[in-house]
Amino acid sequence: MERTLILLVVSALMVFVAPGVRGTGHLSFANNTQVNITRDGCGVSKLCVETPDDCDPSSNKTCLFASVIASTPMAPSGSNLTMQLRGYSMGYVALGLTQNASEGTTMLFVCAQNTSNNGSFFFRTRMRNNTNGDLSPTERRVREIRGMVEDNIIKCEFEVPEANATSMRNSAATTFAILLGTGSLNGNMLDSFNVTLNSGRLNLADPTSNVPTTMAPSTMTTPDSGSNGVYPHAVLLLLSVLSLPVVLGA
Repeated sequence: MERTLILLVVSALMVFVAPGVRGTGHLSFANNTQVNITRDGCGVSKLCVETPDDCDPSSNKTCLFASVIASTPMAPSGSNLTMQLRGYSMGYVALGLTQNASEGTTMLFVCAQNTSNNGSFFFRTRMRNNTNGDLSPTERRVREIRGMVEDNIIKCEFEVPEANATSMRNSAATTFAILLGTGSLNGNMLDSFNVTLNSGRLNLADPTSNVPTTMAPSTMTTPDSGSNGVYPHAVLLLLSVLSLPVVLGA
């Protein structure tokens, strides 16, 4: 069993050098990859969620931030999701995708630091039971993983191919709720995922789906013939009649 696990991890690491990995193993990487995460493009080219609101991931130490860029969905494959995640933790930060945060499951993408190995970065995927919070290993293909840890600030970016919010073969959906949170490590085991932010259901393919909209100013409409309103031309006629004695008396 132990030999099988070692072979699995080595195999996964070898695949990582190629197109992608299945995130079931403990994937460790040298902590020398620069990852630059900013708010540039938020609400325009990428969907951003964060806590506290509007915090700056490039300067605010406590900012827990994530961004998503979704390709055009194609049934039945779904969309390719390019994600960035940044947060402060002595254990791990994680981003979850779910349909309902209180029931069913959440697909969890975990970026963590190995404190027993000079804070080196590692990546995992987990399935979260939304009812009891249990985490279990799961197989999900992830590619282009990059990460770094500096002063307990964990930054990572990765791509999730063929994400689909529906099980119907003839459609592809990009509406998920995003969960952001942190957790601690118990050796190589992940402790409970503590949800800090639940975005509610968002269309990941629309960068503006969580941007507040401003109500357009109301416009005057012409009443129909059955209403008691005054027509604009009647108002003009009334004003001209009222002003007539003034003009004549000048």
